[in-house]
Amino acid sequence: MGGPSAGPQPSGADTIQKLCDRVASSTLLDDRRDAVRALKALSKKYRLEGGIQAMEHLVHVLQTDRSDSEIIGYALDTLYNVISNDLEEEEQDDSEEENSPKQGDDLGSQFTEIFIKQPENVTLLLTLVEEFDFHVRWPGVKLLTSLLKQQGPQVQQIILVSPMGVSRLMDLLADSREVIRNDGVLLLQQLTKSNAAIQKIVAFENAFERLLDIVTEEGNSDGGIVVEDCLLLLQNLLKNNNSNQNFFKEGSYIQRMKPWFEVGDDNCGWSAQKVTNLHLMLQLVRVLVSPTNPPGATTSPADILTETINTVSEVIRGCQMNQDYFASVNAPSNPPRPAIVVLLMSMVNERQPFVLRCAVLYCFQCFLYKNHKGQGEIVSTLLPSTIDATGSSVSAGQLLCGGLFSTDSLSNWCAAVALAHALQENAALKEQLLRVQLATSIGNPPVSLLQQCTNILSQGSKVQTRVGLLMLLCTWLSNCSIAVTHFLHNPANVPFLTGQIAENLGEEEQLVQGLCALLLGISIYYNDNSLENYRKEKLKQLIEKRIGRENFVEKLGFISKHELYSRAAQKPQPGFSSPEHMMFDHEFTKLVKELEGVISKAIYKSSEEDKKEEEVKKTLEQHDNIVTHYKKVIREQDQELEELKQQVSTLKSQNEQLQVTVTQQVSQIQQHKDQYNLLKVQLGKDTQHHNSHGDTLQVNGIQLEEVSKLREELEDWRNRHEQLQGQLKERDAVIENLKSLQLETGTEQSSQLSSSGGMEHSAELQKELELLRTQIQLQAAEISKLQAENQKLQTMNTAVDPALGASGAVASRSSEKEGRLLQELGELQSEVKALSEEKMSLQQQLDSSSSTVAILQDEKSKLQQEVAEAKKEQDDLLVLLADQDQKLSALRSKLKDLGMPVEDEDDIESGDQADEDEDGDEEEQD
Repeated sequence: MGGPSAGPQPSGADTIQKLCDRVASSTLLDDRRDAVRALKALSKKYRLEGGIQAMEHLVHVLQTDRSDSEIIGYALDTLYNVISNDLEEEEQDDSEEENSPKQGDDLGSQFTEIFIKQPENVTLLLTLVEEFDFHVRWPGVKLLTSLLKQQGPQVQQIILVSPMGVSRLMDLLADSREVIRNDGVLLLQQLTKSNAAIQKIVAFENAFERLLDIVTEEGNSDGGIVVEDCLLLLQNLLKNNNSNQNFFKEGSYIQRMKPWFEVGDDNCGWSAQKVTNLHLMLQLVRVLVSPTNPPGATTSPADILTETINTVSEVIRGCQMNQDYFASVNAPSNPPRPAIVVLLMSMVNERQPFVLRCAVLYCFQCFLYKNHKGQGEIVSTLLPSTIDATGSSVSAGQLLCGGLFSTDSLSNWCAAVALAHALQENAALKEQLLRVQLATSIGNPPVSLLQQCTNILSQGSKVQTRVGLLMLLCTWLSNCSIAVTHFLHNPANVPFLTGQIAENLGEEEQLVQGLCALLLGISIYYNDNSLENYRKEKLKQLIEKRIGRENFVEKLGFISKHELYSRAAQKPQPGFSSPEHMMFDHEFTKLVKELEGVISKAIYKSSEEDKKEEEVKKTLEQHDNIVTHYKKVIREQDQELEELKQQVSTLKSQNEQLQVTVTQQVSQIQQHKDQYNLLKVQLGKDTQHHNSHGDTLQVNGIQLEEVSKLREELEDWRNRHEQLQGQLKERDAVIENLKSLQLETGTEQSSQLSSSGGMEHSAELQKELELLRTQIQLQAAEISKLQAENQKLQTMNTAVDPALGASGAVASRSSEKEGRLLQELGELQSEVKALSEEKMSLQQQLDSSSSTVAILQDEKSKLQQEVAEAKKEQDDLLVLLADQDQKLSALRSKLKDLGMPVEDEDDIESGDQADEDEDGDEEEQD
């Protein structure tokens, strides 16, 4: 960049003045064109004079000489030379070099302000940019870009209110001439800076599609400076613009980013431009996954791998689905290892670059952020039951322990912070971690992880190591009374802390003193008084005696006053310039802010106040337990009631289904009956039809069927005649026997028989004999009649035989048809029988369902009665809770009078509601 000369040369100023007069007064276009060409040549050197004297005439040329593209091009170039600060002066004196850049910047801004004072000048430029002529369009694009650089917001506003202003500029991306297309990208970069309205218009003018096409055409990450410019423009469009981000995601443009990261395996090295392109591509991904990051929060690591890890970190931060997927990813190593393990190897390896180790720590923190499942998986690798005894594979827990106790202070700090994040807001895991035992040396018994941390603290290691361990211990003991008890159970811990706090050490040790005061304060505040020698009151007396309360509070305040504390509190991502500055973790600063005030108050409380506080806490706990119990009871009753309602609705639906089935079966039976009746009618018609065609089979009015029936009847009569003949012979034999018996016994027996009733029996036998004889006579007459008919039929059969031979085929066909009809009739009868049986079965099921419904209705009435009783019980409980609340409000008012911090009732209810929501989510997952 250059500036004007120290003083305008008289010859140059006079020349510019003469040229301006020619432009203003010449009537010939050629003269004006030559004058503007000369102004262009002098405008770089005599920028001030050219801007002051020629700008008005040049704008007039743009307005009046639109038909001549050459003079328009010269005028635009001249204005660009006057306004732009990107041009370097051809010649500068040594005395002018220091002041010229600043003077040039001022000139460009001043001339831009003069030019845009008339908004129609910018509108005129927009119309000129639409011209396809290269000599007009290209200088117009450059001039408009320069105006945006000098006075961006003002020019943006003019373009925004200009009809189709942004759309005209979007056409530049479709220009087949690469120089115009590339400068069009630069123009849109300046146009979209910090203006959400223009960003949205550009996005909806298909900018994403065109820019991604250009990146692909230029070779993705292997492309040149054009790819870099396109990526910068994409960042302008997407950063902090939720509307454009949604449009980008919904437009399936994310899939088009995949080829950007498909880099080859060649070892020829990457060019500086390729590294820059990949940086911008990764930063663009971060913009998409972390749109709420404040400006400047994203630092630029030293290499691509670091930026990749940072990008993955923000993709998985707070997203359970992505965190679970990340936990399942294996790195392409031999043997395959989880990606988390491979990353932790780099974090605790002191030979790795510092920025890479910071990125790995940030990735691990993002993986554990609001991820209780992931925290449990990390801590489980430290527990005795899950440690791999063979040592064939290294776990995340082993790497963290190795880093925690290594000789590298940075590894100590990173491992301590990582392990603290595994315990963040998870009291159950804090208790689980107390079970971890470490083997210090051969022959010595193992010690707990908590004990080993305090041992290293007492050995006087580096400040960074002690700060990391103290942050881990403070996180571990906070809100975990059992961990506090374990810590106090070691008799050396409290004397060590009091000794550290009481000493007057240098400035470097003040930070350690503050953290020791915080740890001791946590041991008091979360103390459950289970150890007689380390009850709250005794620890306070110890502080008063050895340190002094004021001195203790002052040392506690060293933490929040430290400069590195303020830096760490700004953002979650570690952004340290050197390893020595890694002292505080972002999440730990939140814990300090939360505990500093309550610990300071707890130190000044008396034993009576502590007792009252404990009583209030116990009362609150009892109240919470009662409320929780009844909430659980009500929830269970609601669940049982809901289950019974579901059962009733299920049985109702089953009953309805059965009724529908019965209705369907009844209709089917009726259909079969109709079909059966229809077949009977058809069978009768077929029989009549057969009779109408069987006249040839009749002889003297007698059909063959009647002949067969007569033969059967004749055979029956013959059988009956033979039976009667046999019976007659038997009776004759009986009569003969009686007669012979009568003759033998003589008159005496005859008289006795008469007297004793034998005569009556004989009379009966005589009557029966006469009856049999008359029957035999009738049967004999009938037999003779039948024999006569038989003779007659035989003669008729003899005459009919020739006719039978001629009509045999017809008879056989009719008999076959009758057989089929009879078979179908039998099948229909069997089907009707089966349907009847099925109907009976369905009727039984319907009766059973009706009885079940009656039972369920009885149960429903019982349940309704139980619900009424439960509601009554609830009302009683509400009355009880109201009394409890009155007592609690009274206790809270007493606590407030005593100056103790008391949670508001709304906070407690919101916590209960959150618990209920979590329980509900777990039930739905089950």
